[in-house]
Amino acid sequence: MKKFSAALLILALLSWVDVAVAEQPVRFGVLAKRGVEKTMQQWQATGDYLSKKIKREVRIIPLKFVDIEPALKNRTIDFLLANSAFYARFEKKYHLRAITTMVNKKGVVALNKFSGVLFVRSDSKIKDLKDIRGKRYMCVKFTSFGGAYMALRLLIENGIDPGKDCTSYTEGGTHDNVVMAILHRKADIGTVRSDTLERMAAEGSINMDSFRIINEIKDGFQFVHSTQLYPEWPLAACQTADAKLARDVAKAMILLRSTDKAMTDAKVYSWTYPASYGEVTACLRKIGAL
Repeated sequence: MKKFSAALLILALLSWVDVAVAEQPVRFGVLAKRGVEKTMQQWQATGDYLSKKIKREVRIIPLKFVDIEPALKNRTIDFLLANSAFYARFEKKYHLRAITTMVNKKGVVALNKFSGVLFVRSDSKIKDLKDIRGKRYMCVKFTSFGGAYMALRLLIENGIDPGKDCTSYTEGGTHDNVVMAILHRKADIGTVRSDTLERMAAEGSINMDSFRIINEIKDGFQFVHSTQLYPEWPLAACQTADAKLARDVAKAMILLRSTDKAMTDAKVYSWTYPASYGEVTACLRKIGAL
């Protein structure tokens, strides 16, 4: 009887542990590229949707650029939605698994790639890449993929090192800050990810006519851009997310319709199967970030 009672106690404890684990919130880390407030406005509906679909609370956790590696190292997030460079850098180091890739949109056109934009005020004397030398250059963060790395690769391939060839090479902190810094002459040339200027114009924050694109590529892509195209952000499962949870989240994301609140708030067209991120790795190697 004592052995039987002990076995029942062990089973009860194990069941309690399983229930306790299941009740823990799923921590959905998102790179706060436009700041914490805008990140919550953009992604809270996705968290609410996932909570209903997988029947567990999903908590959106905005992350600054410098917060991402500590969050992965300390296992404080279960999923990571961040730029493709973070995924390429940390895939092996922290055992990330891409489960879906974001599909952006311009109007009704689906876009599963994005790019970098180099831009100046429309009245600037900077006309092309060579004119960047001796000017004040601003990126979003030195570790931002669309807001730094893409343009840096382009500049290096054209013999320009902004750290040496520009009078200043600074961070704006967010994409919006970089745009406003150029508008208010706090820097001469800036770089952000494609779609930033169009979205800020749609929000009424800026007028597109106030800026001119440097090295503009016209290849049919729906947003103004200066660099080659790279695959969009992946949603990655972290070490703390088991296979079943990862499958459930991936399935729920792919089932979202473009008209759902989660999608309209996020301004995402759809989610699809994971892309290949080899070209992202090539970019990081070119600029010495990998």
